[in-house]
Amino acid sequence: MGRLSTHKSSTINKTKLIEMLEDLSRRLSIELRIEPIKRSTGYTDGGLCQLRGRYLLLINSNATIDERIRLLTMAIKRFDLSNVYIKPWLREYLEGITFS
Repeated sequence: MGRLSTHKSSTINKTKLIEMLEDLSRRLSIELRIEPIKRSTGYTDGGLCQLRGRYLLLINSNATIDERIRLLTMAIKRFDLSNVYIKPWLREYLEGITFS
């Protein structure tokens, strides 16, 4: 797979990043589902929702690796990570990402 550049010009293997983000989402009690998502109009790559008091991140099985990384990152950043152990490079990555 490709590599992702961060704000400090380091590179992270995208496959490794996905693995680390998925692990972190599990530790945050976010259920992850990768499924085909069909809409009557347009395309959606997925998103975070709360169902019966539990967090669920749906990711379209047709989403690209970059879309998966974005969805995982956006979902994780909604949580308080101050008391969660995160490898330093992953914490630096998460802190350096902003969404408009």
